[in-house]
Amino acid sequence: MLPADRARDVVDERAEDLIELSHAIHADPELGFAELRSSARVATVLADHGFAVEWAAAGLETAFVARAGSGPLRIAICCEYDALPGVGHACGHNVIASAAVGAGIALAAVADELGLTVDVVGTPAEEGGGGKVLMLEAGVFDGYHAALMVHPFPFDGLEPAVLAAQGFEIRYEGREAHAGAYPELGINAADAFVVAQTAIGLLRQHLRRTDRVHGIVTHGGDAQNIVPAHTAGKWMVRATTLDDLDDVRLRVMRCFEAGAVASGATLEVSYLPRYGQMVHDPDLVALYRTAAESLGRSFTAGGGAGSFSTDMGNVSLLLPSIHPAIGIDARGSSNHQPEFAAACATQSADRAVMDGAKALALTAIGAALDARIRERLLSLGSERATLRGSAGRR
Repeated sequence: MLPADRARDVVDERAEDLIELSHAIHADPELGFAELRSSARVATVLADHGFAVEWAAAGLETAFVARAGSGPLRIAICCEYDALPGVGHACGHNVIASAAVGAGIALAAVADELGLTVDVVGTPAEEGGGGKVLMLEAGVFDGYHAALMVHPFPFDGLEPAVLAAQGFEIRYEGREAHAGAYPELGINAADAFVVAQTAIGLLRQHLRRTDRVHGIVTHGGDAQNIVPAHTAGKWMVRATTLDDLDDVRLRVMRCFEAGAVASGATLEVSYLPRYGQMVHDPDLVALYRTAAESLGRSFTAGGGAGSFSTDMGNVSLLLPSIHPAIGIDARGSSNHQPEFAAACATQSADRAVMDGAKALALTAIGAALDARIRERLLSLGSERATLRGSAGRR
């Protein structure tokens, strides 16, 4: 039996387990870096299928690396399982996790004959925490030749637009006072946000069409008759590239600084990891397209996607990667809406688990069997290893 046929059969044989895993994660949403049960569910299924599991990869409690095979071509299948506050799995990470598990199990069945090592890499806190960024910095992704994953959307897309992004937390510190009797004694930290958001609103007319600035005030005060002394918010900027991102972030920070100057409050900023733009590897994209179309999926120009951000972009800046969109029937909703969360535990989402697992496995098999692609991936890996060695000797 051909490796591709065997891989498809393995996914079909594990259909009940994969769908059960997806639904279990969906029914028990956990936020980033706290996905204790979700990560354990995923890693346990892999361990039960013969994978050697390294727990707490990069020192992160809910990260892991599960390995099968010992071939020279090393493929990482990236797995996400964190949910969103308030709306649960409204980005479908339960589908991502189960598809990754299915792909890993399928590839493990053919790894030795194809000269593959396949790792399912459990990456926590994609929703803002930058689990992959921290794992990259710790060297977890060193030595891989390619990284693959799929992400559910209301459409199928090969190369969705992924912007660079950075989140940050804003805190203003002022001084309390009685708002009726002695307002002149107060320093209003809420006013600082009013000034900053007004400035950001005016700034928008001078930003590029692909730039984004958005955020929320998480604490605006404690009582209506006390001048607010402590306010806080969470914000994010996005741009086409990391270089553009730095420019936008600087301009937005000036708006927050203006709030501090105008109100007299002091400003504190805490930055979250920067997310890079996504570079889709053309060879891997072509292999994925062939695989997905063989499963009955189709693609249109543009795919109907808006832009978004993911720490998979950082991985793609290091090694050949793909992050295609796999479509589900979202019933008119889109990612990060409650209705999309509900759609991620339906028959359509279950099909995405199965198709995603097969398409990822077939992509890796195609890369292993195509002499040109295999050699290119291995050569690029050798070049990265040489560069890392040179940097280490300086």
